[in-house]
Amino acid sequence: MRLADLNPEHFVDWLRHAAPYVNAHRGRTFVINFPGSTLHGPEIEGLIHDLAVLVSLGVRLVLVPGARPQVERRLHQRGLDSHYAGGSAANGGLRVTDAAALECVKDAVAEVRTELEARLSIGIAPSPLAGLNMRVVSGNTITARPVGVRDGIDHLYTGEVRRVDVEALRQRLANGDIALISPLGYSPTGELFNLSAESVALAAAEQLGADKLIHLSTHAPVKDAAGNTIRELTPAEARQRLHDNAGEQPPTARRLLHSAAQACDAGVKRVHLLDRRQNGALLLELFTRDGIGTLLAPQPFESLRTAQLDDIPGILNLIRPLEQSGALVHRTQELLEEQISDFTVAERDGAIIATGALIPWPAETAGEIACLAVDPDYQGAGRAATLLAELERRARQQRLERLFVLTTRAEHWFRERGFNPAGAAALPAQRRELYDTTRGSKVLVKNTLEE
Repeated sequence: MRLADLNPEHFVDWLRHAAPYVNAHRGRTFVINFPGSTLHGPEIEGLIHDLAVLVSLGVRLVLVPGARPQVERRLHQRGLDSHYAGGSAANGGLRVTDAAALECVKDAVAEVRTELEARLSIGIAPSPLAGLNMRVVSGNTITARPVGVRDGIDHLYTGEVRRVDVEALRQRLANGDIALISPLGYSPTGELFNLSAESVALAAAEQLGADKLIHLSTHAPVKDAAGNTIRELTPAEARQRLHDNAGEQPPTARRLLHSAAQACDAGVKRVHLLDRRQNGALLLELFTRDGIGTLLAPQPFESLRTAQLDDIPGILNLIRPLEQSGALVHRTQELLEEQISDFTVAERDGAIIATGALIPWPAETAGEIACLAVDPDYQGAGRAATLLAELERRARQQRLERLFVLTTRAEHWFRERGFNPAGAAALPAQRRELYDTTRGSKVLVKNTLEE
């Protein structure tokens, strides 16, 4: 695509917004898991391009591809049946790997590895990334043990991860290589075991201390009852969702969500669940503030907190346009510095997207709600109301008996939230002296003791 075909303003705006993420991701370790079916789907070309972009930006990649369809095809070619304990693969069953099936697994894993290595080796032509050298290194980095007998069923050569050779992987990543881990593990006695790619990705991310674990799946992202994407979850929220919606989600989707929660608990900073069919899913998720998938993180992605001096540039970006339009009274940076502890901010992935102040007038046990502002990109989702509720909570903590607000454009919004019209006489005496009659601001008051 030529630059002339793009909207220049949109391109420049996107690049400026993406720049902080380019800086944040450089030198970080991402573990990416995707099913074997990806290699033969229409999305493989886009995935290779996205991986090339990540490599060119200095991201350290660990790839963990699955091989289930390749295994199934080989079993079918040899006239062998698939055996799963606890139901089929679609129902979340665990494969029982006998000697014959293990041979199919070995062949299938080799196919996936060599095909992926080939695709990553040919470059991205025709594009500026055509000359990018993406070295792929694989090897026996997984030590495994047998699953053993469960519910009376011997799983034979089906195994589970015992240990990841972290030092070997880190060395490969430090050399600028892409580390490829196949879903096979070796025991100290030389036995070979078939592993779940998801469990290998989880173990690798956990033991490497990866910055991100990314699952590309047709069972992602997580949806609510109305089919809308759930953008963020904490591990506790994920488990609550699994409990509340037991039986309503496909077993594979439940297993994926449970694994993501486990990864967060194990120290992985962020886990992303993305639809592998979405073109550019990795880039859209990693280089935009809101992404397109479901993010799991130990702490909420967005939070309210008391403002700090470092937040002043972000606060100014929010309130300056409103000051210029006349909706807010101009505040100097010096005044903002003096009052910074009175401000509360909503922070989303390091960006200030909303702010508001509770300025106390303790002599009259009153508080002023001021500078309530929300980034235009995040309006309409109830953030202003949430911020106001937080300021009211803080007012009660400070034992302020009433709140007041001066507004020229949001009278009805405040009235819908319990504020009542009042004249300037309702203002504290000192605040009344500062009241600018030329603005014609409406004064509204709310009794906090009514809560």
